Parts: sequence; C-alpha cells; structure tokens
Amino acid sequence: MLLLPALAAVVALPAGAPAAADARPGAYVFTPGARSVTGAQTTADAVPLDAGHAYRSSLPRDGRLYYRLRLTAADTAYVPVTAVPPADAGVSATDGIRVSLRDAHGTACSYGSARFGAGISPRPVTALGLRETGKALCQGGGTYYLLVERLDAAGSGAATAPWDLEIAPATEPRLTRTGSTQPPPSGNSATPRPLAGRPRDRVGGTGFAAARLLGQGVWRTSLVPGETRFYKVPLEWGRQLRVSAELGGAPGRGYVGGALGLSLYNPVRGPVDSVSLGYTGAAKTTAPAPLPPVEYANRYAVPAGVSSVRFAGDYYLVLHLSDRLAGTFGPGPFQATLRVRVDGRAHAGPAYAGSPVPGDVFTVTEQDRVAALTGGAEGGGPGDGDGGGGSDDRMMQLVAVGGIGSGTALLLFLGGWTVTARRSRG
Repeated sequence: MLLLPALAAVVALPAGAPAAADARPGAYVFTPGARSVTGAQTTADAVPLDAGHAYRSSLPRDGRLYYRLRLTAADTAYVPVTAVPPADAGVSATDGIRVSLRDAHGTACSYGSARFGAGISPRPVTALGLRETGKALCQGGGTYYLLVERLDAAGSGAATAPWDLEIAPATEPRLTRTGSTQPPPSGNSATPRPLAGRPRDRVGGTGFAAARLLGQGVWRTSLVPGETRFYKVPLEWGRQLRVSAELGGAPGRGYVGGALGLSLYNPVRGPVDSVSLGYTGAAKTTAPAPLPPVEYANRYAVPAGVSSVRFAGDYYLVLHLSDRLAGTFGPGPFQATLRVRVDGRAHAGPAYAGSPVPGDVFTVTEQDRVAALTGGAEGGGPGDGDGGGGSDDRMMQLVAVGGIGSGTALLLFLGGWTVTARRSRG
C-alpha cells in the first residue's frame, strides 16, 4: 500500500501539461489550460471568447455554432479554429469546416475554410476568422460573432460523431505610424541548392501547442498512416522560409493520391500554404511555393501565400500521412524527411501602438533565434540525434528521478520504522 502514493507521484503529469483529445497515441494535444465552451445555435446565446485564451469545443454534424467576441476599433483580430475529427471518421475530399467573423448586424468580415483534400483522410484542419482594421467592412469596436460551420459533402459517409474544436483568438495592435501600403518585393525566388547532410531524427508534436522546434537543417521522422505531426520554425522580421517534404520509398505497388500532406501556418495559426504528393511507393518530394521574407506590408498583397506572411514568430509545419496508405503499402511506419532553410537578413520589426494578445505571439526568443540560425533546437547542439531530447525523453528522466527519489524515501522510512521498533522493544 505504501508504494501506491509514491507511484502516483512519479507518473503524475507535470503542471501545465497539454491535455490530449483522448488517450490514443498520436491524439491531438490541446493548448494547456484550454477552457471548455459550448457553441450556441443563435447569436443571442453565444458564449464570450477572449483573446489570449484557448478554448475547446465540439461541432456536431450539420452544426452551425456561434461564439461572441468583444473587439476594439484599433486591433486586428485573428480567430483560428482547428477541427479534429475522430481517427475513424469517414470523410471526403471536400469535407471540412468554414469560419467567419461577423459584426453585430450579421455582416461577414471574412470567410475562411479548410478541407481534408486529396488524401481523403481525417486529420486536424484549421481555418481562420479575420477582422482587419482599415478595411471597408466591420470597422469600430463592439460585439462580433464567430460562426463555425461543418462542411459535409452529400453522400460522403461522414461520421455523425462530433468533431473536437480548438479556438485560439489573438489580436494585433495598430502601428504608431502608418507606413507604406505597398507589398515589398518578394525577395529571392530562385531555387536554392538543396540542403545536404545526414538527417537528424525529430519526432513532431501532436498539436499546435505541442509543436517541436526546428531550425535550418534536414530532419527525419517516422509516420504511420493516419498520423499528423506538428513542427514550428521561428522567423524574425526579414527572414524567409523554404521547406520541402519527402516521403521515402516503400515496398508494394499501387497509387495513393495526397499520400503526404504538408501545411504551413503563421504565428496566429492562419493558413499560409498547403501541398501534397501522390505516391507509388517510390521516394517523392513536394514543396510549397517560395515564401516571401516576413514583412508587415505583406498583408497588402493579394495572394494568400504572401499576405499571410505578415509578422514574426513561430511558423508551423504540419505533416499528415493519409490513412489510405495502409491498404496499399502496409501499416508502415514510413520515413518522411523535412528540409528547412532560413534565408534573409533579420531586422527590427514595426512599432506597435500597443501590445499583441497573447503578448509573445510575434516574438522570437534568443534561444529560438540561435536555433533558426544553427539548426539546433530546444537547447540541443547541432550534432545531437534529436535536438536535445524529446518530451518523451524528458518524461522518462522525470519518472526515473521521481522513482529514485520515491524509492529512497520509502527505504529511509522503512529503516526509520525498523530502528524505532527495535528501540521500543529494548
């Protein structure tokens, strides 16, 4: 009986550990401390959301749910919504979600959508609701509404089970002084020489909150069909990201469309670009179009792949391996390789007239800055196998230390009890 409290103390998760969607290996990990809320079918019943907090909700089939926000006239608002269907959900390429931010009169400020695509495989998908200052619509402070809609194609066979949602509102203050509204030159668009060198192993996280840090270099991971992994690359103002993903060869014959998907998101989880590759069993590479350097004025460009690269911070890379590979090429695991290059000259950012919320959303720390330049990550040196040890390694170290400490305490207790008993008998 004495062992049970000690064991419980050893295996308990540390405070602030991310909460998973469920206990399955690889299940989506929500932001630590995410608040559970229930979406409303009408604006009158909509629950409030605050920037700087993450929320967890649920979207039923044929669902149209409203949430309420209070926005100032000066701040641009970003409301990303990530939908997480069950791993066994039946989906079609056009299934997904649509989100919009609306003012108190019902006028839509923006629309955003995300679909499962050619992989036809259930995975986390993210769409962005946006209210920008300086636009013709939705100006002024007051009450706004987030509308989240589930897109199920007729006859797709989509499961009736609800999809989990993660909502993470953020705001960006206006500048102290208005600058140019012309997007800057796109930067170096020439195809760079491919990065060489031995790949370093780096297992990705299973959610935005658990994304693993990457710097410049060649990185490798193993994926099983249906698995999604999250990474993040810190980019300063003026830096330019180039990335490609390769799916290694595997025995078998056949073809799977959208076998490996690579999606890019900006620091507020806004979609930047998404690509995928068809697979015949031979090694194949895919890459998004070259991204411009990170500049404030990119927001004035028309292409989404430019306008979304509008602030410094963590840019997310999300890999998904279609579950349809299992039927043609077996259960895996399959080797995937990411090549990450960070170019450009860093410079100071714009002068904001206030603070963004969350306060660190557009910040690159000194540790992240070094990682982006050297290829190290999470305190690891350039030559270590997985960049300093993953969360699993740290957890095992914690369990080992906790186990030793608990065992030592137990032995000391038993020793003291024995001495006391002997003295009592004496």
